[in-house]
Amino acid sequence: MTVKNEKYKRIFRFCGMIWIAFFQTAVFSIVWDKYYNSEIDQSFAMRGNWVILGLYLVILLLFTQVYGGFKIGYQKPGNLTLSQSIALIGTNVVEYLVIVLLSRNTYLVTGRLISPGWLLAATAAQICGIAFFAWLLTGIYDHLFPPRSLLMIYGDYPESADILAEKMNGMKEKYRIGEKINQDAGYDTLTEKICQYQGVVLLDVNVHLRNRLVKFCYGAAIRVYVAPNISDIILGNAENLHFFDTPLLLARNSGLSIEQKLAKRILDLLISGIGILVASPFMLITAIAIKLYDGGPVFFRQARVTMGGKVFMITKFRSMIVDAEKDGHSVPATERDPRITPVGRVIRATRLDELPQLFDIFRGDMSIVGPRPERVEHVEEYTREIPEFCYRLKVKGGLTGYAQIYGKYNTTAYDKLKLDLMYIENYSVLLDLKLMLMTIKVMFMKESTEGFTASASEKMYHAGEKDEQ
Repeated sequence: MTVKNEKYKRIFRFCGMIWIAFFQTAVFSIVWDKYYNSEIDQSFAMRGNWVILGLYLVILLLFTQVYGGFKIGYQKPGNLTLSQSIALIGTNVVEYLVIVLLSRNTYLVTGRLISPGWLLAATAAQICGIAFFAWLLTGIYDHLFPPRSLLMIYGDYPESADILAEKMNGMKEKYRIGEKINQDAGYDTLTEKICQYQGVVLLDVNVHLRNRLVKFCYGAAIRVYVAPNISDIILGNAENLHFFDTPLLLARNSGLSIEQKLAKRILDLLISGIGILVASPFMLITAIAIKLYDGGPVFFRQARVTMGGKVFMITKFRSMIVDAEKDGHSVPATERDPRITPVGRVIRATRLDELPQLFDIFRGDMSIVGPRPERVEHVEEYTREIPEFCYRLKVKGGLTGYAQIYGKYNTTAYDKLKLDLMYIENYSVLLDLKLMLMTIKVMFMKESTEGFTASASEKMYHAGEKDEQ
């Protein structure tokens, strides 16, 4: 079965983005022409104006790509507005710096920088326009392209199927799980069912059956959504070898190369050093607020595990009451945990509690980007249930990372492991830079800081599938 108007989705999304980008550039062009062009050292003529607008458009498109602002129909209007607004603000900041450089003689004469007031007013108008177009285009998209009706085939973990179905049904404009069926129904029954839907989701299905179903769907041109296992992720970025007429995939499995480790360390030193200087006033204010509230210690230090199983002491601002774990047992924070202080709730929501880790990064105990370093007992516990959990120790633990951005605080340990492995297997300096920029967006998303429910706090991990059944 096919989705109505499916072939026009990409065209609609492309046209929608062109329209939004044109609107934002048009607003900037008005402000540039009327207020800033005459203020710079030498006013630009026609070609110069086109260069400035072209530069603006390129920067805008780059930021929008990083923050996922092109995904009309994939994101809810509010999330789409947030993505594009952050991209816009980043673009306008860069463009303002360009304007300041172009007006350096004005600064030397007057002793003041060119006013950002008109650009701030333009930003406010642009954000209002973004919000309007995001809601309008999403509404049109939902009308033209109804949700895809899917069949879910699951293996030995029906509770996992229920959780994933709930997540996908939460995106009701995009997915609708019409039916869930166990793999034990048999190949013939499953393929008959698949033909009744517009796609199929394969979750925890044993490898032999999964391969047959994927091939069947490929032949029938039916879309397949597969929850990957560990082996899939390891092979996902394998190198193609064509030395002979038998294709081979090479998975090096050695973690980061020497060159990558060096580049990552230089980037860590640079970013953490700048971060410490910029964040020092905020850290001072946070420290004073914590001390004034209850007189307890400002910092919270705890043993965590990083690359190669090395244990180090992580540093955070204390967000809970003193002796929150006085019995020595780890109790994950719940959604309305009474142990979190009023100051703690603020610094958790704004991520200010994480800032002291910039010193851990500068010392070399952590990296800016990497898997979140876990407590020693958690690593031991997870590894007993998920032997592959130790794979994430191929790189240093990070302040932010793939799992922190694309997961949530209460994402299961197994899913976090898969996200961390996706990062390790696809590492590049550009990916690190992208994840750093994405972290800004995540800070504004409440769901990324959701605590565990009370019941989930008691059982905070879920082993997931067995990779090679």
